[in-house]
Amino acid sequence: MAKRERVVRMSVEQPLWRALTAYRILTMLYAVLLAVFGRDRYDRPWVAVAFLVVMSAWTLATLPKVAGAVACTKRFLGADLAVALIGILLTPLADFEAQHVDGPTLPSIWTAGSVLAFAIKGGWRWAAFASTFVAVANIIERGEPSRDTFHNVLLVWVASIAIGYVVEVARASERTLARALEIEAATRERERLARDIHDSVLQVLAMVQRRGTALGGEAAELGRMAGEQEVALRTLVSSGLVPTTRVSEDAAEGAVVRSVEVDDEDGLSGQAGCDLRALLAPHAGSRISFAEPGAPVLLAPAAAKELAAAVSAALDNVRVHAGENAQAWILVEDWPDEVIVTVRDDGPGIPEGRLAQAEGEGRMGVALSIRGRLRDLGGTAELISVPGQGTEVELKVPKVA
Repeated sequence: MAKRERVVRMSVEQPLWRALTAYRILTMLYAVLLAVFGRDRYDRPWVAVAFLVVMSAWTLATLPKVAGAVACTKRFLGADLAVALIGILLTPLADFEAQHVDGPTLPSIWTAGSVLAFAIKGGWRWAAFASTFVAVANIIERGEPSRDTFHNVLLVWVASIAIGYVVEVARASERTLARALEIEAATRERERLARDIHDSVLQVLAMVQRRGTALGGEAAELGRMAGEQEVALRTLVSSGLVPTTRVSEDAAEGAVVRSVEVDDEDGLSGQAGCDLRALLAPHAGSRISFAEPGAPVLLAPAAAKELAAAVSAALDNVRVHAGENAQAWILVEDWPDEVIVTVRDDGPGIPEGRLAQAEGEGRMGVALSIRGRLRDLGGTAELISVPGQGTEVELKVPKVA
C-alpha cells in the first residue's frame, strides 16, 4: 500500500515576522541618527544617550524573539512595550522643548514595532491594548497635546488594529486552506483504496453472497454475512473511517483527532476533539445506512461518547421493536453551533401512549438512555413516530456543552 500523502502546512504570517525584524532594526537606526543630528536641542543629552544605548542593545538582543510566534511570548511583549513607554515618558526629561512642540520622542517610530508585535501575535484585540498604552504615554509626554499629537495617536491606534485584524483573517484562511488540502489528500487516498478493494475484496464478497444465496442452507447464511461485510467495507472506503464490531472506549479514544494548532507556547493552541463519525461508523451494515459529512465532526470526547451511546440505544430500540429485518438510517449534521444526529427506521412505529406506559412500568430506555444522556449534555432528544410509518429520533448536542 502506498504511503499516504503528507500535507505540508504553509505559514502566511512568517513573512510578517521577518518584516517586523527588519522594521525594528531600521527604526532603531533612525532613532539613533535622529538623536545624533539633533543633539544640540537636548537639555540633558546623557538621558537620551543612556536610553538609546539601552534601546539599541535590547533591539539587537531580542531579534530572535521576533523571529516567530513561538518565541514571541507574552513576557517579551510586555517588556518590549515597557521599553517603548519608558522612552516616551523620558523624552521631556532629556528635551524639555519637546513638550511644547511636536518633536519626536526618544524612541520615535521604533515604538510602533512594539505595537505591531502585539498585532501579529494576538490579533486586533492585542493591538488595541498595546496602542492604547502608547497613546496615553504620548498624551502624558506632551502635557498639552496638540491636534497633530491626537492625529498621530489615532493613526497608530487605527493602523495597528487594522493590521491585527488582517493577521487574524490570514490565520483563518491558512487553517481553511490546510484543512482543504488534508481533505483533498484523504479523498485521493480513498479513491485509490476504492479502486484496489473493488478489484479484489469487494468482488470476492459479492461472489460469495451470490453463490451462498443460490446454494441455500448454511451457505445462504454465509452469503448473508458476506453481504453485510461488503456493505461495511464500502462504508469504510467512502468515509475513510475504520469500523469495528461495537462502539467501545478504545474506539472513542482512537477517534480523538488533533485540530489545527496555532503555534503558541502561551496557551493559544487549538483544542483536541473527538470525531463523532468514527464512533457511529461501526453501526453501518446491510440494514443500517450511515450518512455523514466529509469532514470530521468534532465534539468533546465525553460528549461524543454520550451521544454515540444514545444512538446505540436508539438502534437497540429499532432492533427490539421494529424487528431484525427493519431498515434504519443514521444521518449526522454538523452545524456551526450544534451537532444533530437523526436515527430513523421503517418499522411499524410506536402506538400513541406507549412511551408513557413504558415509563410507568419502569422501562426507562428512551427516558434515561436517550433523553437523559442528551439532557446531561445540554442537548435535546425528540422522538417522532407515526403508526405504520416508522420512528425518527432527532438528537441535538451543542458544541460547547
